[in-house]
Amino acid sequence: MNQRLKSLDALRGFTMLWIIGGGMLLSLITTKSNCGWDDFLGTQMHHAAWTGFRFFDLIFPLFMFLAGVSIPYSITGKLEKGTPAKKLAMKIVRRVVILIFLGLVYNGLLKFDFANLRFASVLGQIGLAYGIAAIIVLFSRKSITPLYWCIAILVMYATLQLFVPVPEYGSGILTKEGCINGYIDRMLLPGRLYGKVFDPEGLLCNISASVIVLFGVQAGFLLRSDRFSGYRKTVILAGAGASLLVLGLFISPFYPCIKSAWTITFNFIAGGISLMLLSLFYIVIDVWKFQRWSYFFRIIGMNSITIYLAVKIIDFNHTSNFLFYGTAKLFGSYKPVVLIIGTIAVEWFFLWILYRKKIFLKV
Repeated sequence: MNQRLKSLDALRGFTMLWIIGGGMLLSLITTKSNCGWDDFLGTQMHHAAWTGFRFFDLIFPLFMFLAGVSIPYSITGKLEKGTPAKKLAMKIVRRVVILIFLGLVYNGLLKFDFANLRFASVLGQIGLAYGIAAIIVLFSRKSITPLYWCIAILVMYATLQLFVPVPEYGSGILTKEGCINGYIDRMLLPGRLYGKVFDPEGLLCNISASVIVLFGVQAGFLLRSDRFSGYRKTVILAGAGASLLVLGLFISPFYPCIKSAWTITFNFIAGGISLMLLSLFYIVIDVWKFQRWSYFFRIIGMNSITIYLAVKIIDFNHTSNFLFYGTAKLFGSYKPVVLIIGTIAVEWFFLWILYRKKIFLKV
């Protein structure tokens, strides 16, 4: 099965929407509402301070999970068509290098203030974690082999975090200062760290993040297979997701869920929810063929890296103010809500133009 999964584009677009304005929109709405659930939703639109899991913590790993889903289509499919593994390996390395470079540009590389430049980045972590997973898939003879690598990485990572002592702190101290992630980042990463003593996109986090990409790889192999019906695939995805989620919740009292240290508990919880969301989007869009509603999300999802960089470079808020400020004033205290809706509309229209012109940023 090699046709493009519309559910994959739609879910990627749904994920990116929260980054380009959806999270801000929901936060603004909750500040204006007096309903009983507004505090809960408002809290979910911010990352957990350290330990714990909130909806906003899901966005980044879900995006990486979806990158993993695409690997069996982009790499295994080309191998089956006779593309040499060496050529694909060079493309993977090139993609990793480009994403690391774009991440540095996003963080301010062009200011040439290298002493204060943050070398770790979101795009860099996507590139490195994708690269690890893609190389594993490329040189695996069986589709089950990446799962074995996934287990090996989980065991290695848990061993490092729980049993390898950090000078002055000891082993298993999962605090910002005492976690081995921060210790290695302080030793090896130049420039500044996001959290001063740690970086959520640091070196060890990149390795752990490859696990959630490998979760996506296994989902991609399943979706690409002709062995099961669409309904059976949906059940398998949802069941695997629920199992991972329960496992993560079960071990979280002993091994906390910490996104900034990318603990394996975080992988289980985020991976479990990602699998269940994919199963939902897949059955609705690709099995039941209810697709028209997903067009809005697919436009975003097909140029996700483009809009991630564009919101850093282009002042979409200024355009929204220019076009909708007068209308927004008519809504009184809800003026900021109308303006952020306008920003999202302008961003979407920008992506729609690129889509119609068949312009896609591929790295």
